[in-house]
Amino acid sequence: MALYEMTQSAFRALDGATFSDMNVKERDDLQRLLRTQIDVLGDDLFVLAEEFGDWEDSRRRIDLLAIDAQANLVVIELKRTSDGGHMELQALRYAAMVSAMTFERAVSIHSAFLRSLGRDEEKAETLILEFLSWAEPDEESFGTDVRILLVSEGFGRELTTAVLWLRERDIDIRCVRLHPYSDNGSRFVDVQQIIPLPEVIDYQIQLKEKGKVTRKNKAERYQILLKFWTGVVGIAKREGTRHGNRTPGTYHWLGGSSGIRGLGFNYNIQQFSATVELYIDRGDGEENLKVFEQILAHREQINQVFGHDIDFARLDGKKACRILYDLKDGGYKSPEADWPVIQEKMVKAMTRLELALQPILDDLQI
Repeated sequence: MALYEMTQSAFRALDGATFSDMNVKERDDLQRLLRTQIDVLGDDLFVLAEEFGDWEDSRRRIDLLAIDAQANLVVIELKRTSDGGHMELQALRYAAMVSAMTFERAVSIHSAFLRSLGRDEEKAETLILEFLSWAEPDEESFGTDVRILLVSEGFGRELTTAVLWLRERDIDIRCVRLHPYSDNGSRFVDVQQIIPLPEVIDYQIQLKEKGKVTRKNKAERYQILLKFWTGVVGIAKREGTRHGNRTPGTYHWLGGSSGIRGLGFNYNIQQFSATVELYIDRGDGEENLKVFEQILAHREQINQVFGHDIDFARLDGKKACRILYDLKDGGYKSPEADWPVIQEKMVKAMTRLELALQPILDDLQI
């Protein structure tokens, strides 16, 4: 996108330029100016140090090391190139190196930075506390995360692809483009955060938080289902039924073969309901219906042997047919103290269902 001056008669495009053509240096110009005007990057940041590299066995240096208002460390890498080079790889190494930094260490680093600028180094702690709005140091809240800010004249496809991939994995890494322009000897810089777009940050944060909650709930549900099915399998093993040799899983169902391809005796559990069923899916809709109709013809006999009315769910247009009995109560959201009663009822219902259906299955014409 071009940058324009709006006059009375027209939009006048400013000449695009490069930092190299303008003889702008990374360290002597961009870094020097940003260390005292970090708000140019559009973020609430406080610069701790410049050219920070105080670690053993490495000559690498972070262009600018900062903190944000949430006391997260922020690694800022600068390039004046049109593609950003491999700055994301450098920044990841630096982020790992500073990830264990303490508040006390940050004060020491900032003190040295102030001294290098000829300012009062004794004010380091006070300045940091004022920026964070803290009355006193809080080591537990300091540096709980490390963010990465990549600042360059431009970014290549490889770099932006890597950044987007890292963001999908909850790494807070951002790209800010500094696009230079010149006009009659004056130099201008258009500053834009391009990844992520500022307009979608709040939405992405909401999605991220929702994703965390969803994953947490899913993991908890899996553990609950595993525990519930372990109880069912234990009772089935005691009673000597076909599900006694099954391995408890984390799905809403626990299956057992009837001995006929595509016909399975399944337990199903939901939050507040439990069912037992014969599930018919032989991979072909017409064949499923043919099997279903043969069983349905014995409906009265099946209900009489089972002792209750069974639901014959033809499910036209669906993948499978079901012949099931709903226990009407129970579910994995029931108090765990009630599970043994629910599990006993399920196993007894399955035993009756098998008893009612097996003679019919033995005579199927398939």
